[in-house]
Amino acid sequence: MVKEKKSNAQGIHRKFKPTYLALKNSTTVYVFTALLILFGIYSYNLMPREAMPEIVVPYIFVHTVYPGNSPVDIENLLTRPIEKELKGLKGIKKISSASSQDVSTIIVEFNTNVTIKQALQDTKDRVDKAQSELPDDLPSDPMVTDFDLSEYPIMNINISGDFSMRNLKEYAEILQDEFESLREVSEAKIRGVEEREIQINVDPYKLDAVGLTFQDIAFAVQAENITMGGGEFTADQTRRVIRTVADYKNTDQISNTIIKVNQGKPVYIRDVATVVDGYKERSTVARLNDKPVVTLSITKKSGENIIAASEKIKSVIKEQQDKGYISKMLEVTITDDLTPYIENTISNLENSIILAMILVIFVLFLFMGFRNALFSGIAIPLSMFLSFIVLQQSGITLNSMVLYSLILALGMLVDNGIVVMENVYRLFSGGYSRLAATKKGVSEIAFPIISSTLTTLAAFFPLLMWEGVTGDFMSILPKTLIIVLASSLFVALIINPPFMANYMKLDDIRNKINSKKSFKMAAIFALISLPFYLLKIYLLANLLLTIALLYILNLFIFRPMARWFQTKFLVWLENIYTRQLRHALTGKWPYIYFFGTILMLVFSAFFYFSNNPKVVFFPDTDPQTIYVTMELPLGTSIDKTNQMSYDVENNIKEIIDPVKSIVKSVTTTVGVGKGGMFESASSPNKSLTSISFVEYKYRNGISTSKIMREITEHFKNYVGAQIYIEKDETGPPTGAPINIDISGDEYDKLIAITYDFLHIIEDDHIPGIAELKLNINTNQPEMLVQIDRKKARLNELSTQEVAMAFKNALYGYEAGKFKDGEDEYDIFIRLDEKYRNDVSTLMNRNLVVNGNKIPISSVATFKYSTTYDKVSRIDNKRVITISSNVVEGYNANQINKRIRQLLLDYDMPNGYTYAFTGEQKEQAESSQFLLFALLVAVALIMTIMVTQFNSFIRPLIIIATVIFSTIGVFLGLGIFQMEFVIIMTGIGIISLAGIVVNNGIVLVDYIDLTRQRKREELGLPNDAFLPHNLQIDALVQAGKTRLRPVLLTAVTTVLGLVPLALGLNFDFYSLYTHFDPKISIGGESVAFWGPMSWTVIFGLTFATFLTLLVSPVMYMLTIRLTYRVRKWTGTLPNENKLDTATGQGAING
Repeated sequence: MVKEKKSNAQGIHRKFKPTYLALKNSTTVYVFTALLILFGIYSYNLMPREAMPEIVVPYIFVHTVYPGNSPVDIENLLTRPIEKELKGLKGIKKISSASSQDVSTIIVEFNTNVTIKQALQDTKDRVDKAQSELPDDLPSDPMVTDFDLSEYPIMNINISGDFSMRNLKEYAEILQDEFESLREVSEAKIRGVEEREIQINVDPYKLDAVGLTFQDIAFAVQAENITMGGGEFTADQTRRVIRTVADYKNTDQISNTIIKVNQGKPVYIRDVATVVDGYKERSTVARLNDKPVVTLSITKKSGENIIAASEKIKSVIKEQQDKGYISKMLEVTITDDLTPYIENTISNLENSIILAMILVIFVLFLFMGFRNALFSGIAIPLSMFLSFIVLQQSGITLNSMVLYSLILALGMLVDNGIVVMENVYRLFSGGYSRLAATKKGVSEIAFPIISSTLTTLAAFFPLLMWEGVTGDFMSILPKTLIIVLASSLFVALIINPPFMANYMKLDDIRNKINSKKSFKMAAIFALISLPFYLLKIYLLANLLLTIALLYILNLFIFRPMARWFQTKFLVWLENIYTRQLRHALTGKWPYIYFFGTILMLVFSAFFYFSNNPKVVFFPDTDPQTIYVTMELPLGTSIDKTNQMSYDVENNIKEIIDPVKSIVKSVTTTVGVGKGGMFESASSPNKSLTSISFVEYKYRNGISTSKIMREITEHFKNYVGAQIYIEKDETGPPTGAPINIDISGDEYDKLIAITYDFLHIIEDDHIPGIAELKLNINTNQPEMLVQIDRKKARLNELSTQEVAMAFKNALYGYEAGKFKDGEDEYDIFIRLDEKYRNDVSTLMNRNLVVNGNKIPISSVATFKYSTTYDKVSRIDNKRVITISSNVVEGYNANQINKRIRQLLLDYDMPNGYTYAFTGEQKEQAESSQFLLFALLVAVALIMTIMVTQFNSFIRPLIIIATVIFSTIGVFLGLGIFQMEFVIIMTGIGIISLAGIVVNNGIVLVDYIDLTRQRKREELGLPNDAFLPHNLQIDALVQAGKTRLRPVLLTAVTTVLGLVPLALGLNFDFYSLYTHFDPKISIGGESVAFWGPMSWTVIFGLTFATFLTLLVSPVMYMLTIRLTYRVRKWTGTLPNENKLDTATGQGAING
């Protein structure tokens, strides 16, 4: 063609070899595309589903038991020696410990770049090294285990009915075995009923009467309850094994065991004790809707599919009932099931992707026509399919972070396709053949879009360096975006070109469509759909009918709309744009535009921040579950706690009664609280009531945050117990929003300082503080036994013997195992309960020494007192923590700011310090990192652009556009009075930088190309300045040429995010299968992802104006500045010197 022959006259031409290779092997590309689709769908279905990314933080627990020791003794004997050895470990972030009565617990938190396996082995080695410094009489070695945050309870299975607790326990154990055999399940923990135990409850007076001790009973049981091999012998030419089988079969055999023969008369166990086949001391009570239940708490394994786990668990329950292993009369209720919430979250995001794709393709259709829109739009599914393959092979689960990343990338991943398609189509419509247009079009634009993609990736790359729990949580976003955008580049430059070279057509939008053909095709698809409607295969039927409707809509609405858009609206827009751009590039207007933009940046920042916006660390969402923890004084029995919990539960039910239609369940577990890692497994003084709600779309606009505020307000002045209100966490675990660590050496002084702090904060009555609490309890009731060592030794007694007498009476003495089938249960000897709880009996117990009975009271006295329940340490320093949640609707940063002001005047003693930790510390670290990440991103982007343009000025223009884009962010947030969410808004600004740079590079590169071509036409050298009017023409022509792709990128990205920003939920699958679109607006997703979405929408909308108008203005200013500098230094090219001499300077503005 003529234009191809004149190509050299038109300017510089590039050749991108990978595209040439793909065009040469187009069949291979088609086959690869088909395989990509198949494996992409397969990988997507294979990815485990999660609500949020799995966080793998190496937490290692060191648990050491040393019965009979106080918290301070445990600290000195166990905790300090072990901590001393652990201190030198590499990769440690923090060492926390709690020294409680009888137990030392140390938690070692490693940095996220250390593997759990390595952390566990290193910790074990150090603990082994510390054992030489530990007491020799430890009952067992320290236990070192890892803790996986990604293994968490996913549901509770509650069983109840007209059965005894033993039967319920048996059914629970059957289900437990089945659940734990599933690959997806890590643990099924039974609550609400205790482990079976054979109890020998001793009457101390009867025992004294016959002159026996606990050890006598234990020895008798151990001597009789035995199975032992005796070796082998040969008789009658047969070799036999001798085995003595004498295990106890029932409690009667234990009762009838002879302990001793006194003066020819046997003393049986039944004579001095009662044998009970019962349960261990009750530690938990479970209720569901006022009915007692036995609960199985199901914990999933790390990396497994939570949806699959849920389906298998429900299948196991049905299978066990069908087979008769568990009674069909048994009521099985599932509560706190995370799977509907996860399915709903993932479904909403999937539908947001589909809706965004439809909007994007529709916009492409308006700009480019159907066929060309299809070429650009194909980049969306193909890039995603390629990404799914890579993500699945990387072990990343399918969670809301991955899906949101795909939505954010939607506009960006079609960007490359749009720019390539638009350039190829422009050449094709200008007279080039399909193949030539594809080769030239892709080659022209290949390096700019590679550079622009690299700069976008550079914006997200620093986020991969984010350390800590928050960094681990958020790292999925940059990983996904990097994979998706790299995939889109591959699709645009390798996969798309062969399709364009073979199937692109010139589509004159002014030509009318063949109406007969459209009606005919619509009728065919409609007729094909009828049999499927009759067979009630609605999905396929509705898809076919949709195609039929699209033919009709295209004929009467879409095609005319696209015709008007392309021939009228875009022409009008281009004319306005070129006039405005030409005006902005003339005279003094470039200076006015540039400095006006700077003033607007200052004004927008002042406008937003002067209104003192709420600054929050993480988005605040409506709770799916509300947790109410009731705490009574330490030492309260579980029966008293259970009794009080009924009152709390009734109060809660009164509050939620008006909204009970949205309440799924109310469950109460007595004996546990919603505490942290150091909370005891059994807390008899606590109860936890969980209120679970239906999904957001079924709440009919009722706010669960409001319900939470009402519950908090109701229990504010509750008498008789402390009440703590919390909600489920939606982000990474960061600690309490109000968290103050006070550290020092002397614990009594620490406690005094802590109470001073409490009084200072409480006296100020700061609104929004839920309930201040300490991580220790200073009122642990205790009975101190004081032994007269002299009297004891005179009676040949040791302090240890007296202490062991109390321990055996209360804790008990394990005398062996009782076998029942495959199960084994402890046989415990202890005082009968009525004697265990009687101080007089305990103090007057006789200890037998050489046949003499010596009462404990003769060598010891006692007194009642209180003490602290544990000694807490962080990084080898004693620490007490004050913490509190924030009442729903209040801002944690404002509350902490006020607390800081209050504590400034407090005179801290030397050696004692305090620090704001928890969420505040994480927030400060994250803010600091995000600023660092932004600076690194800008540096990387600059490096890439300087390499591409071989210039420092061009990258500065584009970076200035990025900075100016924050004008839109601040104005948008300020006008709509939105919160500044540190994590989401911060990442949104970084994401915005990548998108804005993308458009800037393509425009500035094309300006360079246009100016170079004009130089060639005039025969000027590369460093020469164009005449002023041609300079403006080059900038206007480049701007006009790149108007459509820049607008397309902006509009597609914005439209892709709008459904998520508004919380528009539209269920396509339900629409096509049940004719119910389930349309709803709002929800957890909009609260969580809205801040990031609006940041990008506001910023990109304004940045589009900047890219199209202010970028050329800044380009013109750099030309003028360079011209004047070179004129002043006398380095102007000869051609421009001649112009200056004749009065026709290249730059006359």
